[in-house]
Amino acid sequence: MGSPRSALSCLLLHLLVLCLQAQEGPGGGPALGRVPASLLRAGREPQGVSQQVTVQSSPNFTQHVREQSLVTDQLSRRLIRTYQLYSRTSGKHVQVLANKRINAMAEDGDPFAKLIVETDTFGSRVRVRGAETGLYICMNKKGKLIAKSNGKGKDCVFTEIVLENNYTALQNAKYEGWYMAFTRKGRPRKGSKTRQHQREVHFMKRLPRGHHTTEQSLRFEFLNYPPFTRSLRGSQRTWAPEPR
Repeated sequence: MGSPRSALSCLLLHLLVLCLQAQEGPGGGPALGRVPASLLRAGREPQGVSQQVTVQSSPNFTQHVREQSLVTDQLSRRLIRTYQLYSRTSGKHVQVLANKRINAMAEDGDPFAKLIVETDTFGSRVRVRGAETGLYICMNKKGKLIAKSNGKGKDCVFTEIVLENNYTALQNAKYEGWYMAFTRKGRPRKGSKTRQHQREVHFMKRLPRGHHTTEQSLRFEFLNYPPFTRSLRGSQRTWAPEPR
């Protein structure tokens, strides 16, 4: 019978042979393309496979937000605002006249300069119509501003873009890259000749003269309720409002 040290040496040699055999392929060569069984039992995958799955399954959140902001909202209650559009170039306000003409030559408080702005989607897309005439501001395929009594078309939808200088630009939803614009004399400019950095497309929202956004603040009223009883495990307990 051999010594314990020799028996331990034989056992280690046997384990080394088994490890070498496990690393060899069926033809005797190294199994480079095989995944170790211990790694699979641990529920892991090769690094390249996991990265590929992650890239394919990750949603494009930016594209999702863009698509949702373009969907017309027909279910929620529309937000309606009233304001004037002050043109940066003409120094006056946009108005919609009864003869379906649109210009930026109205004075502050002019009834034709009062605009009703209706939200169209979850984002900042709106429809603008004159409060006095009820006509919507739209844009035709030539980039000219026109007035329509029916503003359901996409050509009557504008996207409000707040610029870095705190002015607002109105980009047409149907003709992307075309903006509502007016010259120094208040005449409308074709949308095909407009860019976001131009002064002609910059507007400032102003409240009409005498128009208030908030109602008078209502004071809180304290209501005195009569005492009531509540049964708790067979006993009657009574609560009464504290004196004010």
